[in-house]
Amino acid sequence: MLTPQWLDQLRSRVTLSTLIGRSTRLQKAGREYKACCPFHNEKSPSFTVNDEKGFYHCFGCGAHGDAIRWMTDHQGLAFMDAVKELAAEAGMDVPAPDPRAAKAAEKRDSLHDVMAAAQEWFVHNLSGPEGDAARRYLATRGFDAQTVQRFGFGYAPEGRQALKEALSRFPQPMLIEAGLRIEVEGRDPYDRFRGRLMLPIEDARGRVIAFGGRILSKEKTDAPKYLNSPDTPLFDKGRTLYNLHRAAPAARHSGRMVVVEGYMDVIALAAAGIAECVAPLGTALTENQIEMLWRHVEMPILCFDGDAAGQRAAMRAITRALPLLRPAHSLRIVRLPEGLDPDDLIKAQGAKAMEALLGEARPLIDVLWEVERDAQPLSTPEDKAGLKARLMEHVDAIQHPDIASLYRRELQDRYSAFAFPKRESRWEGGVGKPAFQPRPRGGKWQPGRPAPTPSSPESLERLRRAMAGGSRDALSNAVLAGLIRWPELISRHAEALARTPDLDPRFFTLLECSDATDVLESHTLATILQSNGLEVPGTAEYSGLRFGFLAPGANADQAAEELGQAIDLLVERPVLEAALAQATARFESELSEESFAEQQRLLKRKLEFESRLRQMANRHAS
Repeated sequence: MLTPQWLDQLRSRVTLSTLIGRSTRLQKAGREYKACCPFHNEKSPSFTVNDEKGFYHCFGCGAHGDAIRWMTDHQGLAFMDAVKELAAEAGMDVPAPDPRAAKAAEKRDSLHDVMAAAQEWFVHNLSGPEGDAARRYLATRGFDAQTVQRFGFGYAPEGRQALKEALSRFPQPMLIEAGLRIEVEGRDPYDRFRGRLMLPIEDARGRVIAFGGRILSKEKTDAPKYLNSPDTPLFDKGRTLYNLHRAAPAARHSGRMVVVEGYMDVIALAAAGIAECVAPLGTALTENQIEMLWRHVEMPILCFDGDAAGQRAAMRAITRALPLLRPAHSLRIVRLPEGLDPDDLIKAQGAKAMEALLGEARPLIDVLWEVERDAQPLSTPEDKAGLKARLMEHVDAIQHPDIASLYRRELQDRYSAFAFPKRESRWEGGVGKPAFQPRPRGGKWQPGRPAPTPSSPESLERLRRAMAGGSRDALSNAVLAGLIRWPELISRHAEALARTPDLDPRFFTLLECSDATDVLESHTLATILQSNGLEVPGTAEYSGLRFGFLAPGANADQAAEELGQAIDLLVERPVLEAALAQATARFESELSEESFAEQQRLLKRKLEFESRLRQMANRHAS
C-alpha cells in the first residue's frame, strides 16, 4: 500500500530539475530553473522548477505538479507506472499492494507477455510465404520497409486454431482474456484475427495492449473491413489513443497534435513526415481522450474526412468537448476535400497540401456555427428560431461560466447578423436625404442638417411613466453608461436587450440608433436621449458598481468583454426573478417536496447571481 509518507519520501529522493531537464531545456534563474513551458507554446519562459519545494509551475497555462504529476501529465504514464519508474531510479522498493491488487497486477503482467508473444508471431508471419498478400497490400499503400518495421505490421494467417498452436505455452483462458481468442457457448474457441494485416496498438509506454486487423480477402464481404481487439484488462478503447507514445514527443517539438479517423491515416501522415498524429480506436473521440490530448497541447487539431460521416464525427467530438472547455483549451478542426482521406490527399497533392490544410485549422465555434446553420432549411421564422434554440442548447452544455458567456455572445451576434439583416434606420437619410447628425455639445445644428424630430407627446409620456416604475437600478444605469461610452457595442447586444422584459426605456432609444450608417459617438447618444426628454445616467446612479468598462483609460477589448458579462446579468435577472416568483407561488399552493426543491434551486441561483454581480463590481473597486 502506498502511504502518503512513502510517497513524500519518493518525491524527496527525486531531483525535479534533473527529471524535467531530460526532455526540457532548463536555465538556472537564482534558486529556480526557468524554461518555455512544455505544456503549451510560448516564446518567453514562464515555466519554473523549484527543487527545494519540489514542484513545477507555469504562470502561462497554470500547469503545476510534482515529480509524479510530471510523469503522468507530461510522459503520459499511469500513476502506478510513474511511481514504479521513479522508485527504480531512487533505489526504493514499491510496497506490495493488497493480495487482490497484486493478483490483478500479476495478471496484467502476464497478459503483456501474451501480447508481446502474439506481436512477435504476427511480425514473423508477414515475412513468410503466408504473408504475401499482406506485403502486396502494404506496397499499394506506399509504405516503405522502415515504416512497416516502425509501426510493427504483421499478418494473422487463415485458420481458426493457428494462434492457439503458435502460443501453446500460454493457457487458453489467458488467450481469451487477452482478446486473441473468441469463446462462444456450445462451440470450440477460435482465433479472433484470421487472414488479416495486423497492427499492434500500444500504451503510453510502448507496450502492446491490443491489435487492429485489416481484412485482405475481397471475398469475405460479410466480415468487417477493420477489426479491433475487444476491451480487456489491458485495453480500454475509450481511454486509448493510437500512436500516442510516438506522437507525444513529436508534439513537444511541433506544438501541435493531429487527430485523424483511423490508424492507417496516422501511418500515412507519419510516412509523409507528419509524426504528431493519433487516432481513436473504432469509437468517436471520448471525453477521456480529449483530456489526454490536452495534457500535451492546448489546441489539438481534428482532421476528418470531407464526407457526411466525417462531418458527423466532427459534431460528435464538438458536443463532447463543449462541457470540458476551459481557458486556452479547445479544439481546432480541419475538413478534408470531399471524397479524400489524408492518404489520398498526400498521394494526389503531396505533403505540402496536407500541411497547408492543417495550417488553416478552424476554431471549434466556427464549425459549430456552420454545421448548425446548414443542418436544416431556414426559410421560415420557426426554422430560424430552431437554429437559435440549437445554438443555445450547445452553449448551455459549457460548464465554464466565462467561456459559456463568450460563446453565447458570439453565437448570438452571428445569429442576429444572419436572421436580422441590417435595415435602414430612422436615423439614416433615405434616397436624396441627408443622414441625421445631432448638434455638438454647446453648439448649433450643423448647416444643412435638419434638427432631430422629438418623439411624440404620447411616446414621451409613456416613457416617463415607465421610468417612474422603478427600473432605473444601479446595474441598468451602469450598462446604459457603458453603451453610451462604447456605442460601437450597441448593435452587438441589440437583440438580447430588445427581448428583455421590464427594461429601462432608455435602452430602446439607444437600440433605435444601432442601425445608423454613421459612426455613433458618445456625445451623439447623450444628445439623442436629451432630445427625447430622457436623462443621461449620472455617476451617482451606479457608483456602487465599479465595472471595468466604466473605468478611466479602460482597454477597448477588455471593456467589450466585461460589458457583455454585465449585459448577460441584466438579461438573466428578470427571467430568474420571474421563475423564482412562480416557484414560490407554486410551493405556497402545493407545499410539496418537488416544489420546495425547485424554489430552493432558484434561490441558490439568485444568490449565485448576486455573488457574480458583486465579484464583477469588486474587481475594479479601489
